[in-house]
Formats: sequence, C-alpha cells, structure tokens
Amino acid sequence: MSQEKIITIYDIAEKLSLSPSTISRGLQNHAAVNAVTKKKIFDTANEMGYRFNTFARNLRSRKTNTIGVIVPRLNSYFISAMLAGIEKELNGSGYNMLISQSLELQEKEAEYAETMMHNRVDGLIVALAANTTSLDHFQPFFKHHIPLLFADRGIAGNEYTKVVIDNFRAGYEAAFHLAEQGCTRIAHITGNTIRDVYSERRDGYQQALKDKGLSFDESLVFETDLTEISTMKVMNRILKMEVLPDGLFVSNDFCAAIGLKTLKQAGLRIPEDIAIVGFNNDATSRITEPALSTVNYPGQEMGEVVARRLINQLNASNPSEPETLVLKSELIVRSSSLKGGV
Repeated sequence: MSQEKIITIYDIAEKLSLSPSTISRGLQNHAAVNAVTKKKIFDTANEMGYRFNTFARNLRSRKTNTIGVIVPRLNSYFISAMLAGIEKELNGSGYNMLISQSLELQEKEAEYAETMMHNRVDGLIVALAANTTSLDHFQPFFKHHIPLLFADRGIAGNEYTKVVIDNFRAGYEAAFHLAEQGCTRIAHITGNTIRDVYSERRDGYQQALKDKGLSFDESLVFETDLTEISTMKVMNRILKMEVLPDGLFVSNDFCAAIGLKTLKQAGLRIPEDIAIVGFNNDATSRITEPALSTVNYPGQEMGEVVARRLINQLNASNPSEPETLVLKSELIVRSSSLKGGV
C-alpha cells in the first residue's frame, strides 16, 4: 500500500483559492487574517490531514526521527520501566522520544494525539487512558499510515498491533493462589474495567473462584482509580464489613501496600487474617512488611518489544499486518500470602 501524500500549505491554498502566504499566516494565527478565514483554513487543514510543520528542517526526508509516546501517568514504576525500555531501543536506532501523560483522561489523550500529529512524529506508542472508549482521535495516524502501536492497554480485537501480557491468566493465578492458601472470601480491588487489563484480571479472578468451588460475591469487587485516596476508602469499607475477607487481590502493588498497612494498623495480621497479592512487582512489593506476593509485569521488556516492533514498521516498505504480542508474566509468592496452604 502506497503512503498517502504529505499535505502542504500549497494544497490547502489551492483548495481554498487563497495565497500560500495567507494560509501560512492563518495557520500561525496571525492578526492579519480575519477570524472567519482562519477557521476555514484550520478546518480545511484538519480535513485534509495537514501536519503542522514544527520540524521544517526534515521536510525533504519526511522524517523527524521522533517517536511520540502517550501514557496514562508518569508516577508509576511500571510506566517508568516501560519508558526506559522504549528509550533504550529508540536511542539505539537514532530516534528521540516525545512523552505526554493523559492523566487517565480521553480528552487529554486526544489533545496530545493532535499535538503529536502536529509535531510530525514518525510513529506513536500509546497506553490508553482509563476512560478511553473510542479511537477516533487516532484516525489521522491510521489514515496517513503513521505507525501506531498499543502497549499494555489497548482495545479488544485484532485490528491494531499491541504488546500485552495475558491478564486473564495473571488474575487467575493470583486468585487461585489465595484460594490454595485456604482463603474462601477473596476481595478484589481493580481499576476501571473499561480497560482490558483490568476487566481481564477480574475475569481471571472470577474463573479461579469458580474452579476452586468458591462463590463469586459482587460486593467484594471494588472498582477504583487505583490512587491512595480511593484505596483508603475501599479499605475503610472492608474494615466495616460484618464478615471480613480473608484474601485480597489488588491490581497494583502501590495500592496493595496501602491496603496492607491499613489492615495492620487496624490490628489484623498479614497473612494470617487476610492474605494479600498485588500486581506489577514494583520495588514497593519487596520492602513492605511482610513482603508482598505479586505478579511480575515485565515493563522494560514490554517497552523494548513495542519499540522494536515500531522501528520494524518504520523500516518496512509496506504496512505490516496487525498482531498481538503476548509477553510472559509470573506470580511471585512472598510472605504476604503464605497462610500455609497447598
């Protein structure tokens, strides 16, 4: 498939029957161009897929040697590890990295996708925001065959290339382990289940309960934004339950550590009263007391794999077929979940 023509100000000028200099001034929001004409220029530029020329020096090669990366948050051990992996591969291949964080909001993600387009990035790597339900804001990338890959968080289906772990299996193994330790009332703290990573972990948790002959109790599943405040609220709700859970599976280590501390402060023993399993294998998991059982989530490897896949697409003469690359995760058992069961 041939690559679509790069749209220039001359194409916009021809379509609007205006001079290229007027188009240029309009796109720069110059006072000499009236508001009505500016709107026509911007609307036509977006319609035609014009990419704002931030890196004019690279026009001849049509490359900026810059890769855009949009992630939900930067204050995450997993995201930091993934970015390290991406940077390692990109720098080794002569590319720079432009990073934005969506703060888990689709509208911010859309804003930064447009910014990346205007900055003429050669490709884009995205971990979707918690509430993203549509990929419409990425259509300019698809339309102009600019490689876009999803890392960790994507959209269900096989239409797009993504690098993930088997979150169903990871959730299953975490909950099954707790059941094997004798837990019969296992609570689950998760993120927004619009996202595949959290819905799949929850599904794995439910299947593990079923396979161990345990009933699923909807009141023991807590969907949160996985922040300190929301975790504290959940823990307070749990502590007020007439019958406390005896197991807790949390979708990240940071919140699992908060839960562990809160339960201990309330006088409960970990794991004797409540066994806990987290997720990600953050450094936090190794310094809690007791140390957290967790799922090793290979962030750096994921970053390296998605960056290599993107570079391969950039070097290919034709667009590649979409594919899903599944990395291996592993349950790491530590003291926080060892009740002495099987």
